[in-house]
Amino acid sequence: MSETINQNLSGVPETLLIPLYARAMESQRPDAMMKDEKAVALVTQKSFDFTGVRQITMNEALNAMRIMQTREMDRYARDFLSRNPEAAVVHIGCGFDSRFERVAERNSRVEWYDLDVPETIELRRRFIGDEKERYHLLGCSVFEDAWLNTVSAHGRRPFLFLAEGVLVYFEEAQVKRLVLTLLNRFPGAEMAFDVFSPFGVWECNLIISRSKLSARARWGIWHGREIEGWGAGIRLLDEWGVFDRPEPRLHSFRWMAPFYRLLKPIRIYHFQLGKAAE
Repeated sequence: MSETINQNLSGVPETLLIPLYARAMESQRPDAMMKDEKAVALVTQKSFDFTGVRQITMNEALNAMRIMQTREMDRYARDFLSRNPEAAVVHIGCGFDSRFERVAERNSRVEWYDLDVPETIELRRRFIGDEKERYHLLGCSVFEDAWLNTVSAHGRRPFLFLAEGVLVYFEEAQVKRLVLTLLNRFPGAEMAFDVFSPFGVWECNLIISRSKLSARARWGIWHGREIEGWGAGIRLLDEWGVFDRPEPRLHSFRWMAPFYRLLKPIRIYHFQLGKAAE
């Protein structure tokens, strides 16, 4: 495939190329922490223009951390589905991630929704594949009501909402409105997302500014308990950072651990949104 497709991706949607490229590079390592052959195909076939992504300075440590975040989000999804095999899962800002295939394709009872803006979903249909039984695509903004009405059809199921590498690009007021909407519409649901600290916002924007990518991070928090204050019933269940558990790939970078624990450039937070209706 010689044609590159980049004219439909700009701003926040263009950032989906960063994790796509990272997964492709990781998949080709002999010691890969995860495999994503679809990502490899999209990069090697030059389906997209990765010039901006290649301009971002990513050393061995940052590359490993990027993959560790994805692996950890997979773990949250697997754990939730082990407890709730008949769940409905919504992957917010799915980009070209193949998380459904990695964690849920063999589950015969889950209803999985990949959600992203229309231009991204159109390209996903073209390059990744279309919907299947139990696997659905939603092409709209996460801040619109249309997708909420669609997934509400599974109202009696347990719900999990995942958002990786997306909410940080929006204002806090937008994210708060989304979380409170999910709290009200899906009481008892769980939600996991990654978020920068204020330091992480500055660091991310410094790194991206050296490339041609136009998106900028806008929101950061120092601790997940700040989210608990947004509404009654929001409860922090768990959190994760790259140095919380030993990882062989980061052994030679362990000197960075004190800085990451202090400055918390990025962490994943896992919440329960209220109590399920009786």
